[in-house]
Amino acid sequence: MNSRAKGQRGERMWRDQLREAGFTGARRGQQYAGSPDSPDVICPELPTIHFEVKFVENLNLHKAMEQACRDCSEDQIPVVAHKKSRTPWLITMKAEDWLNLIKETDLPQ
Repeated sequence: MNSRAKGQRGERMWRDQLREAGFTGARRGQQYAGSPDSPDVICPELPTIHFEVKFVENLNLHKAMEQACRDCSEDQIPVVAHKKSRTPWLITMKAEDWLNLIKETDLPQ
């Protein structure tokens, strides 16, 4: 499988992961916008999240995060959703953004 096809497969897998979690509006971004700054996956229920999706065995995480930061708008949180084959999805985001989200969440004491 070539890298582009694998990337598209990863985007569909992340879209499906979001849909299974109840975010039914999730869809691949490039097929709709086609511009280099559109997110890999768009989720209308999470409009402040810009998803960069990586489905690779050896990920340069800092480079992927730089891409997400560069491509997202000023009012969005850049997030890298990534996985290797036969492993669960992981999410990477800036600590500042994560801490802000946690502050807004009603966590059990």
